Amino acid sequence: MDINTDSTPYEISSSDLMVLEGHTSEVFTCAWSPEGSLLASASGDSTARIWTIGDGPCNSTIQRRTPNVLVLKPLESRATKEHKDVTTLDWNSEGTLLATGSYEGKVRIWNRYGELVRNLNNHCCPILSLKWNKIGDYLLSGSVDRTAVVWNVQSGKPKQQFEFPSVVLDADWQNNDSFAVGSIDNMIYICKVGENRPVKRFSGHKNEVNAVKWDPSGSLLASCSDDTTVKETYTIKWSSTGAGTSNPNQQLLLASASFDSTVNLWDVEQGRLLHTLNGHREPIYSIAFSPNGQYLASGSVDKCMNIWSVKEAKIVKTYNGDGIIFEVCWNKEGNKVAACFSNNKVCVFDIRL
Repeated sequence: MDINTDSTPYEISSSDLMVLEGHTSEVFTCAWSPEGSLLASASGDSTARIWTIGDGPCNSTIQRRTPNVLVLKPLESRATKEHKDVTTLDWNSEGTLLATGSYEGKVRIWNRYGELVRNLNNHCCPILSLKWNKIGDYLLSGSVDRTAVVWNVQSGKPKQQFEFPSVVLDADWQNNDSFAVGSIDNMIYICKVGENRPVKRFSGHKNEVNAVKWDPSGSLLASCSDDTTVKETYTIKWSSTGAGTSNPNQQLLLASASFDSTVNLWDVEQGRLLHTLNGHREPIYSIAFSPNGQYLASGSVDKCMNIWSVKEAKIVKTYNGDGIIFEVCWNKEGNKVAACFSNNKVCVFDIRL
């Protein structure tokens, strides 16, 4: 990465930026396909979109053309946009299928060409979490209706529905048939396909559990809450390092982003705080480690995206936008970061290696 050796971080220039326009409402989330060149985005305008992003730099002649985009909008949503927000999305591990969840409780599966493959109807309230298992035969959805559903993707039918005492805020697969659920009732539940009840329950949080994330090896589970155990932590992310990753000899880290505008980096094995990253002025909604684990992107209500050196615990690149940043994510090569904004835009940044 072109990093600055001075104390002042590089401001990302317009020549290193591509603005993707087309959404007509705030863009809640975005995700790169594991295949690499496709970027999906989900918006309050009742659509998801798949953008084709080339391998070249954002300021190249080819990239300056309007990127190819597929608009994913089911026929039944075209009459009205009321309560049709696309709230979440997730690619399968091969990058061939994209799942979307909506405020109306609908789960849909699309192929990479923008064609609707499956309509999955079982929820009656907004979908807050959507995750494929690794081999791609099951899709897990969590909802405000207090249930999580494991879908058989091939048949398009529920494999199993799990009921909980309260709203499901997040869910994450441990392996191909076991998963964790974080709930508004302050609890974490470990469930397994084929078992009618949770196989484990974890208590300890004093407020709703915002996020649950298994580490890459599936042996450690991290959770965060509004209970101030980690300062009203909104989101957490594991580094792509350590056992179960392509960087097995590097230290496994956990990052947590707080409403106090800081990011904390944790040494999980020692159970200690390594660094507190101060650089934002408002709550942080999203964080993401680069594929090599050396950098961390963060996006905030302060309309700023920062790229941090994990080793040096300092900002090496920064961008000031004109909308709240809801999500940041790296492509698989680690040379581009996408961010989605409240001003209806998605931006792609060159992070040069």
